[in-house]
Amino acid sequence: MSVVGFDLGNESCIVAVARQRGIDVVLNEESKRETPAIVCFGDKQRFIGTAGAASSTMNPKNSISQIKRLIGRKFSDPELQSDLAAFPFRVSEGPDGFPLVHARYLGEERVFTPTQLMAMVLSNLKAIAESNLNAAVADCCIGIPVYFTDLQRRAVLDAATIAGLRPLRLFHETTSTALAYGIYKTDLPESDQLNVAFVDVGHASMQVCIAGYKKGQLKVLSHAYDRSLGGRDFDEVLFKYFAAKFKDEYKIDVYQNARACTRLRVACEKLKKVLSANPEAPMNIECLMDEKDVRGFIKRDEFEQISAPILERVKGPLEKALAEAGLTTENVHFVEVVGSGSRVPAIIKILTEFFGKEPRRTMNASECVARGCALECAILSPTFKVREFQVNDGFPFSIAMSWKPDSQNGDYQQTVVFPKGNPMPSVKALTFYRSNTFTIDVTYVDTGDLQISPKISTYTIGPFHPSKGDKAKLKVKVRLNIHGVVSVESATMLEEEEVEIPVVATTEAKDSTKMETDEAPNEAAAGTDVNMQEAKTSADAAAEGAENGTTNSEEKSVPMETDAKVEPSKKKVKKINVPVAELVYGALGTKELDKAVEKEFEMALQDRVMEETKDKKNAVESYVYDMRNKLYDKYNDFVTSEDKEALIAKLQEVEDWLYEDGEDETKGVYVAKLEELKKVHLFIHLLSFIVYSTYILLASILRSLDGFWSQVGDPIEARHKEWMDRGPAIDQLAYCINSFREAALSKDPKFDHIDIEEKQKVINECSEAEVWLREKKQQQDALPKHANPVLLSSDIKKKAETVDRFCKPIMTKPKPAPKPQTPPQTPPTETGGAQTPEQQPQGAEAAAEPGSEGGATESAGEQMETDKPEGTEAA
Repeated sequence: MSVVGFDLGNESCIVAVARQRGIDVVLNEESKRETPAIVCFGDKQRFIGTAGAASSTMNPKNSISQIKRLIGRKFSDPELQSDLAAFPFRVSEGPDGFPLVHARYLGEERVFTPTQLMAMVLSNLKAIAESNLNAAVADCCIGIPVYFTDLQRRAVLDAATIAGLRPLRLFHETTSTALAYGIYKTDLPESDQLNVAFVDVGHASMQVCIAGYKKGQLKVLSHAYDRSLGGRDFDEVLFKYFAAKFKDEYKIDVYQNARACTRLRVACEKLKKVLSANPEAPMNIECLMDEKDVRGFIKRDEFEQISAPILERVKGPLEKALAEAGLTTENVHFVEVVGSGSRVPAIIKILTEFFGKEPRRTMNASECVARGCALECAILSPTFKVREFQVNDGFPFSIAMSWKPDSQNGDYQQTVVFPKGNPMPSVKALTFYRSNTFTIDVTYVDTGDLQISPKISTYTIGPFHPSKGDKAKLKVKVRLNIHGVVSVESATMLEEEEVEIPVVATTEAKDSTKMETDEAPNEAAAGTDVNMQEAKTSADAAAEGAENGTTNSEEKSVPMETDAKVEPSKKKVKKINVPVAELVYGALGTKELDKAVEKEFEMALQDRVMEETKDKKNAVESYVYDMRNKLYDKYNDFVTSEDKEALIAKLQEVEDWLYEDGEDETKGVYVAKLEELKKVHLFIHLLSFIVYSTYILLASILRSLDGFWSQVGDPIEARHKEWMDRGPAIDQLAYCINSFREAALSKDPKFDHIDIEEKQKVINECSEAEVWLREKKQQQDALPKHANPVLLSSDIKKKAETVDRFCKPIMTKPKPAPKPQTPPQTPPTETGGAQTPEQQPQGAEAAAEPGSEGGATESAGEQMETDKPEGTEAA
């Protein structure tokens, strides 16, 4: 199971993975820790991440960035309209009122939704994690801003699905930072609360979170934010300043040239970073526009002066966060600053004045969110054992549900189901009395944010048919899940009926009442359309889930006034599941999501084919250069001048084709070229590439190359290889001959048991092999290196094996066993000459058997070394 955390930034993204030794930030293909959140569309493929950033300067109109600002927002959103003015790419309004991004891809104009673009970025991050882990990545935790609405959260989940990811949680970025800060703290108080303010000034937004710490737990006290206050706003101030300055001094209007705008924005971002550490900074851009070089200069004081309207907005989220947490600046013990935009000295100065204490930078400002997400993924994962640390996060908005009364004449009634700060996840149950199908609207209330559309979704409950009376009692379960997405999970119709069943014990009656939380309506509640009941504990919520999870009718006892009475019959509750239809405004449907998954797969396949095509083209080019260098170097003595010239001419022909007609070919053509150059007999298989129209044009070239390399190129390599292998093979054979001959002529006693005739055979075999090697070597030395060799290393190895196979059995023959000594003869006795037991050796008695002379002899031989006389053993 993968344990990965993704920080989806507006400008760049970071991938962190959990390992046994801790959290590591993964490097991308350029060995960088940050990956740009850019998708650049080309004529044949997409360039995502670092490749997209490299292509964005040359192709600005097809380079899509700041996707996070587009996802899940209406085209008419004023903030979005303000952002569109700075984007070099074209964005239009779709039929559903949401933005569509236009880009030229595969030679035609195409439109993409922000969700599709976000999925492309996530696919790239997934590939980075997989290449680092050498395993498939699916489960992950994704960081999102706290101000993301229900629709934006659903869009991120849809993008993850398109990318093949399965998020375990959408984690608030500020909460992620707080987790990464607190989980490693070993000095947290057990009773008193440690309050820490986290100020995250990112590329496009500012978020403030005040968290309270106790030993082993973290509680988020408040959230506050400003969606449009980030580092890019300071870049925009500098951009407008220098755009106006260059228009006056150099008479150029960068707004008329998308490429010039992109280059100036990049230069302004670098200038801002220089001003963060220096009191002044210059700007120099070559050929910005109309072949004019421009220069500029600005001081930090002047920069802060033109940025004053932005700096004045910094205090707003700070004040709001303190007010919602119910704290004063004196109650905040530490202030932690993170985010790429927090490096501006003016922001640090404002924070110091507001809190009355110097902000700290104990965390990596860019990587803390990704690390926190990886930690949360490890906490949720069963494969990791993490230090016990409880995270209590609150939902940043208030969620209400509204409906019309059953009479259809009254006004809409509304109740707040999940107030602001409600824990996530959470489940609430509402009870309705209805006679037919009805709808429920889920809305935001009291957000204080005009940019948030109040309507979230609408749920249709029904149809259902009450069996008794005019109205049926329905219990509706509403869930705020771990991602911060609200949904009506189920609806159940409850019907009471009397069943004759004996009551066995009072304790069982008590237990049955614990599972049922709804009470029968009395006269006071008869006119009430809803009775909302909150799940107070997780056990109650689990009981509700178990109760509503049944699909068939189920009976449950209603509460009893006393548990001491025994009645002949009692009321039972029959539960029937009621259909719930969901309509989420702006969200993707199931069919649209499946279609988006298919499109992403097709584009990913196209990218993979083009990357493989580039690899094959590079392989052909590399082979041409490498072979040419070898012909002038180590292959020089192994090829005739005529063959060398012909081979170089062919290499030059392939090189010319590579940079002219073969500059933009398919993967199949490059594979065919490479295989021909390497003399792999796949010419027949090349016909399968006839489907490529370009191959038809190249068929004559390939046919001319067929057989040429096998006649010229490979023999050269074979001659060189033989020359390299021949010396060691000769040395091996000579060593084998000398070793056996010396052993045969040796006077060493260990060879005395070998017959003279056998030794002479070994000497003769070695002499014959030596004569063969001498004659072959003389013939080979008389030939030039470019001629086909007559002495092959394989023949030499075979001759060495023959000598070894003939001589080794003779020279390694074991010595014969020593001859056994017979025991001394004793004079015959009166009983017929047989030996007495005292005179007969024990070993002979044990080993000899009637009719087995060999056994007696062998035992006698053994007696000389190990056996003792019987009398000694008895003594």
